[in-house]
Amino acid sequence: MDQIVIRGGQRLKGRIPISGAKNAALTLLPCALLTDEPLTLRNLPRLADVDGFGHLLNQLGCSTTIEGSRPEDFGRVMTARATTLTSTVAPYDIVRKMRASILVLGPLLARAGEATVSLPGGCAIGNRPIDLHLKALEALGAEIELASGYVKASAPGGRLTGGKFTFPVVSVGATENAVMAAVLAKGTCVLENAAREPEIVDLCNCLAAMGAEIDGIGTETLTIEGVDRLHGATYRVMADRIEAGSYACAAVITEGDVELVGAKADEMEATLAALREAGATVEETKAGIRVAMSGRAQPVTLSTAPYPGFATDMQAQFMAMATLGTGASLFTETIFENRYMHVPELARMGCDIQVKGRTAIVRGVDRLVGAPVMATDLRASMSLIIAGLAAEGETQVNRVYHLDRGYERLEEKLQAVGADIERVSAG
Repeated sequence: MDQIVIRGGQRLKGRIPISGAKNAALTLLPCALLTDEPLTLRNLPRLADVDGFGHLLNQLGCSTTIEGSRPEDFGRVMTARATTLTSTVAPYDIVRKMRASILVLGPLLARAGEATVSLPGGCAIGNRPIDLHLKALEALGAEIELASGYVKASAPGGRLTGGKFTFPVVSVGATENAVMAAVLAKGTCVLENAAREPEIVDLCNCLAAMGAEIDGIGTETLTIEGVDRLHGATYRVMADRIEAGSYACAAVITEGDVELVGAKADEMEATLAALREAGATVEETKAGIRVAMSGRAQPVTLSTAPYPGFATDMQAQFMAMATLGTGASLFTETIFENRYMHVPELARMGCDIQVKGRTAIVRGVDRLVGAPVMATDLRASMSLIIAGLAAEGETQVNRVYHLDRGYERLEEKLQAVGADIERVSAG
């Protein structure tokens, strides 16, 4: 099994190209199931989760072809075409590896009038039930049954009827599934208290390019007029705001100066505000965003929240950044109840972190020391990389398959800006 080896202490300086967004890509790929015409996605990141989702599409009868990157894109170009759906079953052996697989539920139900999808897997960061996905689909006319670890959904008469659903709490995945189900419904669908993440906007814009009729894009109320069919389209995946924020934290902890090429400031305002609170210089450039740091990070007080609040996917990276800060930083995790699993591993490197329930206090220390550490989930993995970049000596990050799920060419990008980092076989 591979591991990432980092010899810390190098200041990061230079340009880092930001890949297409993992969370957007995994939402756009199932859109191919909604039409018999080809959907071409540009700027698709080279990630294990993207490859896994492509395999799931193949299982359902959707062909996929991949081209190399274009000059204006860092990732690949994939064309997916579901001329005929050969199956409406998403099996356990695929879905268990990747939670995003649940996003085929809405499209299959909309296109074929039925879907059988295994209950999902993914990162072990806490209880993430899919009840809101199912309640939203029921409000749009679906009949749902849970049996033997599978969700069995059907649309009486073969087509959803439309309806209204108010999410009791904001849910990104449930909003995505409901939107994709609604675009082919017979009537009007109204989704209230819908998630507003940039990835939701990307999904809605892609569906609109395919012929969907969606009002309220970017707001908490989405009104969708169902259409009889969608057509193909070519669409560019948005830049990954979480990847950009992760590299920004790496720049701060190493007192570096990097330009995040392709990053969009208006999609990550909460992250940029937190970086400024930590004392970083943050400015937009023609190509993206520049983040520079002189001295140690100032204390921050951060509480995760649905967009436009501070993203839970950035909590672990900021915590790592704060470990070498000048004072005590306070973190409150409101989204997932088990998202501090990186804390014991950071402690192995000399960090001073105290956790009580959903709150963590990080007291800055004078130095971190490299150590063998174990990744527990995707964003926790990146927090260990960030800490390792600033630690004295050598850090060995194990279970790097978590990183491969969400960070494209991580070692290559960091090497290009001065990091002493490599991937090695652990035998």
